[in-house]
Amino acid sequence: MDKKILVIDDSATVRHQVSHALTGAGFLVSEAADGVEGLAQIERTADLAMVLCDVNMPYMNGIEMLEAMKAGGKRVDVHVLMLTTEAAPALVDRAKKAGAKGWIVKPFKPELLVAAVRKLTGVAVA
Repeated sequence: MDKKILVIDDSATVRHQVSHALTGAGFLVSEAADGVEGLAQIERTADLAMVLCDVNMPYMNGIEMLEAMKAGGKRVDVHVLMLTTEAAPALVDRAKKAGAKGWIVKPFKPELLVAAVRKLTGVAVA
């Protein structure tokens, strides 16, 4: 499969949980601790298939990162799924307007997360 997924979250525990679920499903996973670090990885990883991103992070939050990522048409090929404790409709709407393909509220069920990533990356269940 070799689909590359970037997990951006300021919680090392959440990054580990998401990475564990996705690597177990055959994805290649890299991690970033905030929006600034995530944006830099997105810009230098040409074959990135998808980003899973938290909203509340230091330095640059997830929605700001998404807006920066999509500004001027940069990396519009990369699907972004927000994974956060936030559920406010205004934040969901802002993220969707910036190009987010979905919104999962933590805590998450690993099998549902993997199913969403498979759907967005076009990977069939083996």
